[in-house]
Amino acid sequence: MELKKLMVDSKSVWMDFPGLDGFKVEVANLSRKELTGLRKRCTSSKFDRKSRQIMENLDEEKFVKEFAKATLKGWSGLTIEHLETLILINTEGQEPDAEVEFSEDNAEILVTNSTEFDTWLNEVVFDLENFRGDGKKTSSRKAGKDVQKS
Repeated sequence: MELKKLMVDSKSVWMDFPGLDGFKVEVANLSRKELTGLRKRCTSSKFDRKSRQIMENLDEEKFVKEFAKATLKGWSGLTIEHLETLILINTEGQEPDAEVEFSEDNAEILVTNSTEFDTWLNEVVFDLENFRGDGKKTSSRKAGKDVQKS
């Protein structure tokens, strides 16, 4: 039996976001190989004349965009009320139960601006246990802080 025949490049699962009832996120695992490739695509090299060495610089903005694109595949149940607990938003004229649609841009904004969501995402995408089984998981980890409804 060959190991390379058993390996799966990528797998996505739907997970409940802890503390926000009804908010489910489709996340894809990120293998070490994929993470290394992503990091390389977001790193530039420049020769430093003083130290006479090549210096690498990670473009953090590009990395967040690529990371979100690679790991976030969709969501459902993200309401304005839920979003308000994750990032600072203007809710004037918005219905609290209106859903925020998934898009790559919305995903990038959420990862960039919500420490709680970013922390949760980083924990679940690198935990292989989340990607074993039938593909429907509930995150046992609490988000960065307990989210309470007002």
